[in-house]
Amino acid sequence: MSFVIRPYTPADHDWVLQCEVDLQEHERAIHDTRLPGLPHSRDYLAVLWDQLAENQGIMLIAENAEGERLGLVAGHIEDAPWPMETPDSTRYGYVSDIFIRPEARGTGLAQALLDAIAAHLHRVNPTLIRLRINALAVNRIACRAYEKAGFTPYEVMYERLIRPAN
Repeated sequence: MSFVIRPYTPADHDWVLQCEVDLQEHERAIHDTRLPGLPHSRDYLAVLWDQLAENQGIMLIAENAEGERLGLVAGHIEDAPWPMETPDSTRYGYVSDIFIRPEARGTGLAQALLDAIAAHLHRVNPTLIRLRINALAVNRIACRAYEKAGFTPYEVMYERLIRPAN
């Protein structure tokens, strides 16, 4: 499958919103901490646009030759100095969002989008040497895809309920 990767435009808004809703509903089905896709994805996108604007970020859209949207990726630069870590560890590219339509999964599109966001973030800050992404631990499909794309676990957060959820 061939595809073109380009920057987000306002004409993509409704499609991106639906992708975020689909992603949220997928995560909601596998973990009890996730809220419904609507209306929360609208609120999330408002926060995301600010985050991207403030931190040299971008959203990229992948299309096939016919102009059909197949996937997206968004990322920005995190810079949070911490006295216990090296500067190259506390200033890194962060992939906040990635979504691939079901029919485009397994085609190499996720790898291409992750490579494209890494290239963009490195262009805007050539000192970056790390790209990070988070996934729900129970989302084994995402974890396998990220590992296939060259990511390795960095930190693992464990959770234990201290009281039953209401």
